[in-house]
Amino acid sequence: MEQKNISVIQAPFGFGSSRPGTELGPEGMRSAGLLRQIRQLGFEVKDEHSVQVSSAAASAPSPSKIQHYPAVREMAERVAGHVSDAVRSGSFPLVLGGDQSVTIGAFAGLTPHYENLGAICFTAYGGLLTEATSPTGSANGMPLAVALGKAGLALSDVYAGAKPLNKSKLALIGVRQLEPSEREIIRSEGIAFFSMYDIDKLGIERVIEKALEVAGDGTDGIHLSIAADSLDPLEAPGVGFPIPGGLSYREAHFACELLAETGKITSMDVAEVNPAQDENRRTARLAVGLIASALGKRII
Repeated sequence: MEQKNISVIQAPFGFGSSRPGTELGPEGMRSAGLLRQIRQLGFEVKDEHSVQVSSAAASAPSPSKIQHYPAVREMAERVAGHVSDAVRSGSFPLVLGGDQSVTIGAFAGLTPHYENLGAICFTAYGGLLTEATSPTGSANGMPLAVALGKAGLALSDVYAGAKPLNKSKLALIGVRQLEPSEREIIRSEGIAFFSMYDIDKLGIERVIEKALEVAGDGTDGIHLSIAADSLDPLEAPGVGFPIPGGLSYREAHFACELLAETGKITSMDVAEVNPAQDENRRTARLAVGLIASALGKRII
């Protein structure tokens, strides 16, 4: 990783989820020693931003089937602006959620600066629901549908110059629960998909190799997105909607270490850490450790 400056963009936002607590995620990760870890790796925290949503947006009625649409859109716009500024200044954008709708803002801020952006996303859920297919209208189930241009809300609605992510450069890892409509999008669009079955069968090293063949082939950057629910609840209990059978502690760290070795990760977001559901900050500490591994932390 060439960038030695990191811009930390905190999005203490929980309106995209139907369960409270993820809005506490950024502060939970900071309290777990995030900035110290970053600096110990030789990076400079160039700037910090905290994205706040106006009270008007938070209380406004939703004109969309997306719950809390005005707040979701305002949050995504502000995250996108800070991400775009970071890229423009040569800094590594690190977005701390909040629920997974913050990923919409990350992609909106990134895509204007890349001709062909790749993405590797660790998540228990597909993130491919739309306004028409979501049973709840929660925006944290829609970030990749928005990024791919499959939803009513478009990245260009969030940030000027943003464009859809190339579906052939997206890899999903760790998924273990999908709605039927998400299965259809994955199959019809040929999205690279590595479930926990694939990880069990192939091993995490081979899965990462295959994901890099997708997200790193001819791309000029790779965005790494980690939802804490991709981890096994035995390791990371502090998420909104835990599903048994996720990534183990070592699988997750090894995956991030392998990605760091490539030097191709150019931005990152971490979402769905829910301190209100956590046990002794275990999930926040693990999330911080994974960020450090993705930034190149090694024993020697």
